[in-house]
Amino acid sequence: MPLWMSILPPLVAIIMALLLKEVISSLFLGILTGTIIMSIYGGCGPLEAVGGGLLRVVDTYVVGSLYDADHVKIIVFTLMIGGMVKIVTVNGGMKGIVNWLSKRARGPRSGQLMTFVMDLCVFFDDYSNTLVVGNTMRPLADKLRISREKLSYIVDSTSAPVVAMAFITTWIGAELSYIQDGINNLGLEMSSYSVFFHSLAYSFYPFLTLAFVLMIILSGRDFGPMLKAERRARTMHAVVEETSDEEHGGRAVDAIIPLLVLIFGTVAGLIATGYDSAVWGDASMGFFAKLSATIGAADSYTALLWSSLCSLLTAIIVTLLRRKVKFGKIMEASVEGFKSMFNAVVILTMAWAIALVTKDMHTAEFVSQLLVRWSLSPALVPVITFVLAALIGFSTGTSWGTMAILYPLILPASWLLCQDQGMTMDATLPIFYNVVASVLAGAVMGDHCSPISDTTIMSSLASQCDHLKHVSTQMPYALTVGTVALLAGVLPAAFGLPSWLAFLIAVAVLWCVVRFVGKKVKQIV
Repeated sequence: MPLWMSILPPLVAIIMALLLKEVISSLFLGILTGTIIMSIYGGCGPLEAVGGGLLRVVDTYVVGSLYDADHVKIIVFTLMIGGMVKIVTVNGGMKGIVNWLSKRARGPRSGQLMTFVMDLCVFFDDYSNTLVVGNTMRPLADKLRISREKLSYIVDSTSAPVVAMAFITTWIGAELSYIQDGINNLGLEMSSYSVFFHSLAYSFYPFLTLAFVLMIILSGRDFGPMLKAERRARTMHAVVEETSDEEHGGRAVDAIIPLLVLIFGTVAGLIATGYDSAVWGDASMGFFAKLSATIGAADSYTALLWSSLCSLLTAIIVTLLRRKVKFGKIMEASVEGFKSMFNAVVILTMAWAIALVTKDMHTAEFVSQLLVRWSLSPALVPVITFVLAALIGFSTGTSWGTMAILYPLILPASWLLCQDQGMTMDATLPIFYNVVASVLAGAVMGDHCSPISDTTIMSSLASQCDHLKHVSTQMPYALTVGTVALLAGVLPAAFGLPSWLAFLIAVAVLWCVVRFVGKKVKQIV
C-alpha cells in the first residue's frame, strides 16, 4: 500500500466533519475508508473490500478499541461521574451552592462577578455548568439589568475553559485517553497525566479567556454587539424581571460532599497506584519531587474509576439521608446521568477506533515524513494545530470530536518531526506539550464561535437568550482572545519564549483591548 494513502482516513473524517457538521458519522466514514483501503491491498476485490471493510469497522476496530482495559475504565468513569452530577442536581445540592453565592450580588458588576465565580465552582462538567448557573442566575441577572447576551456569554465562555483544564472533570478521561494513545503509538515511557499537567503551561486560550471575562466584568467595559446589548439592558430596561419556577431549597453541602470525595479520592487513588517505597525512602528527594514521581507512575484510569464510584455512592447516601428524594427517583436520576454521557462514550469509542486504523496504516510516519520534506519548522506545528483545531471545532460544534480527530494524527506526527530534525528530548518536549495544549485550546475556541455547538446552544437555552444574538455577541470576544492567544502565546512560546512571559504579554495586550476599545456601560446605583 502506498504510504500516502494512510492519510485518507483522518482526512476523510475531517472533510466530512466540515461538510456534515456532525462528528460521529464523520469518524465512521474515516474508519470505513481505512478498512476498505487495507482490504483492497490485502487482496480483496472491490465489492468484497467494501463489504468486508464495513464489517471490519465493527468487528475489528470498534470492538478492538474496547478490548483495551483502560478504555473500558474511561467509559465506566464517564458514566459514573455523569450519574453523580445528575444526582447532586436532583437533590438540590448544586442549586444550594449557586443560591448561596447569588445572595452576595448587589449590582450588575457584582452579579456578573458572582456568575463567573459560580462557573468556577461548577468545574467538573460543562453541561451542568451551563444549565445550573444559567438557569439559577437568570432571574437575578434580569433584576440587576444584566443583558441575557452577557449572561450567556459569561456562562458559555467560562464553562469549557474551566472543565478543559481542571484535573477532575467529565473531560479528563477523554483527554488522558487521547494523549495516552499518542504516547503509546510512539513507544514513550511517559504518563498521560504528566503530559497533560505540563501542557497546561501552553493552554493560552482557556486561561486568557477566563482572564478576559474577568477584565470585562471588573472594568465595566464592552465593545461590539455586546456593548449595544448591555446599554439596552441598562438604559432601555429591555430585560424584564421575572420570577423563577424552580425550587431553591437545596443545601450546598449535598453537592460539596460528593465533589470532595471525587477530588480527594482521585488524589488518594493516584498516590495508592503510584506509590513506590524506594522513592519515598530516598532522602535526597524533596516532598514535591516524590509526589511528582508518584503521580507520574500512577494508574490514572484506575484512580478515576475508584473516585467516581465512591463519589456516586456518596451522592446516593447523602440524598437518602436527607430524605428529600425517594430511592427510586435517585436511581432514575443516576441512569439519566449515564444516558447524558452516551454521546460522549460513542465519540470516544469511534475516536479510539480511528486511532487504531491510523496506527495500522502508519499515518503518523507519513505525516512526519511529509513535514520533513516540506522543511517545516517544528515550531510552526503548534500554530497550525491551533488553527486547524479551531476550524474543525467551529464546523462540527464539538470540542470532543475535534480532539478525537486531531490527537491521534497530530501528536505522533509532531514528535516524529522533531526527532527527524535531530532535536534533543529537552527541545522536543516543549513543542510536544504546546501541540497537546493547542489541540484542546483550538477546539474550545472553535466551539465558542460555532452556532451549532452543544454548549453554546445550552447556554442560550439556560439563559433564555436568542441563540443567534448569543453567537453574534460572543464571537467577537472569542476571536479577539483567540488571535491574541495565537500571536502572543502559542507562536512565541513555540520559538522558545518562556510560557509565563508569553502569558504576561498576552494578558497585557488583552487589557489594552478592553481599556482602549471597550466603552463604559452605565452602572445602576
